[in-house]
Amino acid sequence: MAKAKKKQKMSAPKKVLIAVAALVALMGVATIPFVTATAEADTFIYIPKGSTMEALSDSLKQNTGEAFASRVTTLLRLSGMNVEARHGAFQIKAGESALKAAYTLRRGEPSELKFTFNNVRTLDEWARRAAAKFQPSKEDFLKALKDPELCKKFDHTPSNIGCILLADSYKFYWDVTPEKLLKNFYNYYQQFWTDERTAKAKAMGLTPDDVVIVASIVEEETAKRDERGKVGRLYINRLQKKMRLQADPTVKFAIGDFSIKRITLKMCAYESPYNTYRVAGLPPGPIRLPEKQTIDAILDSKPHDYIYMCAKSDFSGYHAFAVDLAEHNENARRYQAELNKRNIK
Repeated sequence: MAKAKKKQKMSAPKKVLIAVAALVALMGVATIPFVTATAEADTFIYIPKGSTMEALSDSLKQNTGEAFASRVTTLLRLSGMNVEARHGAFQIKAGESALKAAYTLRRGEPSELKFTFNNVRTLDEWARRAAAKFQPSKEDFLKALKDPELCKKFDHTPSNIGCILLADSYKFYWDVTPEKLLKNFYNYYQQFWTDERTAKAKAMGLTPDDVVIVASIVEEETAKRDERGKVGRLYINRLQKKMRLQADPTVKFAIGDFSIKRITLKMCAYESPYNTYRVAGLPPGPIRLPEKQTIDAILDSKPHDYIYMCAKSDFSGYHAFAVDLAEHNENARRYQAELNKRNIK
């Protein structure tokens, strides 16, 4: 006896297609434009919690044009979409039909958004960039970053929470909450700090956060990637010798003026826990959000005996390194002379 064939479960998109096909059959060729109209360019449609069909329709018009939006909105109304129950970011790709777009908005999975950041110096700037990408406001993100109890959940404080925000590319949902975002960043931070990396830091007498803070200073000190490991090792040498770091970028951060070209004695006396001319050891937190590559460059750097450095007088962007103060003073004299020659104050 032949076995009865198993019924195959029909997919949701297929059901929608059949329903629309039936609608076309009932209403005639007038419905064809609603099915064949296509999007002209890639775009995202954002649906906040508690949105309305009118708000969604307006968003479609702004992002896809009047004609396409009108057809998608009509299909959504005919489908009985409950807009209030939907939220997130939904991608509509160039060439997609109005039918496909309507299905995406009604039943499709929300899209994750790519969040890439680098060259970020302050948490305020990071919060602004996050707010430009996701639903929460800049104030929402800053409130989370400054919340001691929330930071404690991720083994950090408001002073050093920036250590977990390693510059890179990530993906999150548009309506992610600040707490959820920080939790994800903390998970990425833990994944980055493998046993091998942690052991390398420990061999230098540093914690993972210590290395992140050193890396933040190094990135402000030099834009030359091939020099960052060497510069980082110099600062570690100073820490090991109980010397003050005397890092110019920490003065700029403390003052809050990154445009300073020439550090003066008065600036070096500026009172701040971030001013490493005044305080011993590392600042309480990073002075920028460093890249993972910089951290690895420091962890993999070759040991050397340099404890002094000065920008080269050729303004190449590289540094002249020295073991003793006399050699350093000579390097500094040449650099200061060149600053004077160029009238850089």
